[in-house]
This record gives sequence, C-alpha cells and structure tokens, in this order.
Amino acid sequence: MPKEIGLRYGLNPHQRPARAYASGDLPFVVRSGAPGMINLLDALNAWQLVRELRHATGQPAATSFKHVSPAGAAVAADLATAYERARGADRSASFGDIAAFSDTVDARTAETLRREVSDGCVAPGYDPKALEILSRKKDGAYLVLEVDPVWSPGTTESRDVFGVTLEQRRNDHLIDASLLRNVVTKETRIPEDAQRDLVVGLITLKYTQSNSVAFVSDGTAIGIGAGQQSRIACTRIAAQKAELWLLRRHPRARELPLRAGLSRPERDNAIEGWLRDDLTEPEVRAWRGAFEREPARLSAEERREWIAKAPPLSYVSDAFLPFRDNVDRARAAGARYVAQPGGSARDREVIAACDEHGMVMAFTGVRLFHH
Repeated sequence: MPKEIGLRYGLNPHQRPARAYASGDLPFVVRSGAPGMINLLDALNAWQLVRELRHATGQPAATSFKHVSPAGAAVAADLATAYERARGADRSASFGDIAAFSDTVDARTAETLRREVSDGCVAPGYDPKALEILSRKKDGAYLVLEVDPVWSPGTTESRDVFGVTLEQRRNDHLIDASLLRNVVTKETRIPEDAQRDLVVGLITLKYTQSNSVAFVSDGTAIGIGAGQQSRIACTRIAAQKAELWLLRRHPRARELPLRAGLSRPERDNAIEGWLRDDLTEPEVRAWRGAFEREPARLSAEERREWIAKAPPLSYVSDAFLPFRDNVDRARAAGARYVAQPGGSARDREVIAACDEHGMVMAFTGVRLFHH
C-alpha cells in the first residue's frame, strides 16, 4: 500500500494542494475514483464504526455516512440487508453518502449500492463481480476504497488547529453489553435484542459529531441527532427522524399514488414531504406534484396511534442527560430502553422520569464525545 496519495482538494475546492499520508503505509488503497478530504474523513470514520459493530454483535454491519456523521447504521444477517437498513434510516440524509461495509462486498450488495445516489464506499474487500459493478458507477468516477482489515492505528492521535497540534489517546474504549450492567431504574430487565440495540446505538454515537443521541430498532439506528449545542435539540431531531421512519411503514404510506417515472430521490422526498407535519405551504407544494392525485394526510391521531403500536425503541446518548425533557421526548417517540453515561446534577430527576414512563435506563459511565 502507498505511503501517500494526492487528494482532489481539501474541505473545499479552493483548498489545494491536499494529500493523505502516513508514517508507514496507508491502511487503504483506491480501487476506483479519486478521493477528496471529506471523502476520506467519512470513509475512515465509517470503517471504524462498522468494524466495531461487527466485533460487538457478530453480524455483518453497514453504515451510510455523510459529513463526518452516520445518517444510519445497521447490523443484519447479510451485508446487503444491513446497508439497505442503514440507508433506509434517513434516505434524505443519505443522498450522496459514503457507504461502509464490515465484510467483503458481494455482487448483491454492489448492485444495491449501484442504484443509489452515493459518492463512494469502503470495505475490507470486493468480490470480482462487485468491483466490476462499482467501477462502472458514475462512469468510473465512483470512489471505491479497500481497507486493510487488520491494520490498527497507534494509541495516540493528533490534529492541527490554527497552527496548534492537539494530541490525545485514541478513543479505543471497548463497547459491549457489559456497559449496561448498572441499571438505575425500578424496571431492570433489558431483553437481549434491546441490549444489542443499545450497543449498536452507543457504537454509532462513538463516530457521530457531538452532541449526539440515537434511536435504535431491530439492529438499526433509525434516528440520529448530531452536532447540536443542546441535547434536547439532538433528541428532538433524532425523535422526528425515528417517527418518520416508523410512519413510512404505515399502510397508507405504502399505498401512495406516486407518479410513474420518478427517480429514487424524488420518490423519497415526496414520501417524506407527505409524512411531515411541520412544512410550510411552499414546501408542501413542492411534493404535491410527485403524486397522480393529492393523497389525504395522516391525522395527528393516526400518527400517534401508529407510533404507539410499534415495538419499543432503544435510546442512547453520548453524554449525560441534563434534564428530564430528553426522556419525555424519547418516550413520546416510543423509546423504552435507555443508555447514557450518567453523572448529571439532575440524575435523580432523569431517573424519576424514566420510572414514571416505565422505562429501563442503564448508566454506562463512559462519555463518547466525537469532534
């Protein structure tokens, strides 16, 4: 593997020259396309996420990564399904993503990826047919990175900011179900599938820009709130995404009279526009044209009833919950199981809120900030 490669540009096209280099060999090779700096920031973070998900759950893992945070992440019985679930968590946010895979990409997974608007992918290997499919995407410009699956960085990492070098120990804290032992609520039982979901959520947040929270269902991070200054803002964003994910499964959402010939992004945007209840009139007009006839919207009662019928969600936070409003909003979205570091001056209030809602909460004792 090379020690250095040139990049198309840095964070912006005017930031040239740009390069990626290492003291030894780089841990990846470019199989197709040409990366920019943002591509590599997404790919290297995304690869770490799926590698850890694979290690923690024993299942193939995939993520859809965008602007140094995951739009979705999932584990499943096979790689293609894992990516379909990760991509389906937030299809609008996944537009133009970097896809990451924990296992060798097969032809079925490559064919799934070929149909999507994506900027690149990273994986530990590609079957010959898969590499052929992906190398033709975007007329050969699609970025395909192959990463060394056994390569591991050193224990310290550094970055330069305004001419100052900052150094720290790399966040190599192992995340598994042992972090869920300190249950602090009256209800204490966390089923195995909920334990898996909480672990999936915690690993996802380890590579999400802070502040961050996530909702998880059946091995998939379905609602991620990232990079907000207040935690309740993160929770509101993540909860809305989780609710949209649930509402997309409503029978009426599956029977919408979409016009023929729509592209996948046009279809996705139309369905989301129909589901959302916070759009302005110009935004509503923008999606109306995607339907053969304008469908009646879901009422507030229909929305509440459908969300209430869904299986319970898991809710995780990368740092302590400072106020009970986060718990109240998470419960309204269907959360029943919670994992957070604990350590707030209002821990008792947050625990009491969980007890009021019949929720189970574990204090992990581990903060997972990522900047």
